[in-house]
Amino acid sequence: MKHTSRNILLTLLLVLSIAVTACGASATPTTAPATEAPVATEAPTEAPVVAPANPNIILATTTSTQDSGLLDVLIPLFEAESGYTVQTVAVGSGEAMKMGEEGNADVLLVHAPASEVAFMEAGNGTDRFLVMHNDFIIVGPATDPAAIEGMTSTKDAFKAIYDAGAQFITRGDDSGTHKKELALWKSAELDPAGQAWYIETGQGMGASMTVASEKAAYILTDRATYLANKDNYQLEILVEGDNSLLNVYHVITVNAEKCPAVNYEGALAFANFMINADTQAFIGEFGVDEFGQPLFYPDADKTDADLGL
Repeated sequence: MKHTSRNILLTLLLVLSIAVTACGASATPTTAPATEAPVATEAPTEAPVVAPANPNIILATTTSTQDSGLLDVLIPLFEAESGYTVQTVAVGSGEAMKMGEEGNADVLLVHAPASEVAFMEAGNGTDRFLVMHNDFIIVGPATDPAAIEGMTSTKDAFKAIYDAGAQFITRGDDSGTHKKELALWKSAELDPAGQAWYIETGQGMGASMTVASEKAAYILTDRATYLANKDNYQLEILVEGDNSLLNVYHVITVNAEKCPAVNYEGALAFANFMINADTQAFIGEFGVDEFGQPLFYPDADKTDADLGL
């Protein structure tokens, strides 16, 4: 009888040991040899990102954000964090907004504030967030035939180029940069259209700067594109710092009520990614190691009024 009770007790202890181990408690077998190595446990791993129901989004953006290299870093980060796949279409801001208006893009990253306001007022966008800014600069050949180097007034620089009949490259593509250039000519009360020295490329920023370099011509560009590619051009910064040269970027989600095919959830996820604190901190450091200055300045904590818009 005693023998039977002992067997029952041992059986109960064994069952209890198995049960405790199965619940995740750490149990060290009392019969294990002293020299036995402890059982290795795997480090916890992060849960895989679950792909959204509609994982594909189309981002229409400017050639300047593409040419600067910023999106080459940010897009993979967003995709890894969110499970979305981004198709990036780099065009001018005008063309990007046209894509949004037609429902051919889900989210926009553009830099043409006046046109963006009109886009929103027409009901083409749902959300519009301030992301970042840098500035435009006038670059040209070291020979500087219009003698604009060091001028502090963009109006004076444009007038000098006009009076000298010096070659000037215009993108002519309704981009944010092109819109800014036309506004600067207008503010100087000058119209270069039709002048032999005023050369239209119809291309993006990088390609247009290549033409300017080849022709030893002046061109208006954003600073980020210039700094990221300056070794490829024979162009110098000649005019900078005028308040009129501010270059501001917003992210806009396209209105899914107007264009039902739009992936609004994906668009909003990307917009929120662009304005979250970690992304903003990264934007503020992008380019510092290589150029000694950031290519863009983060602005998600500001308003348009703070930037004078």
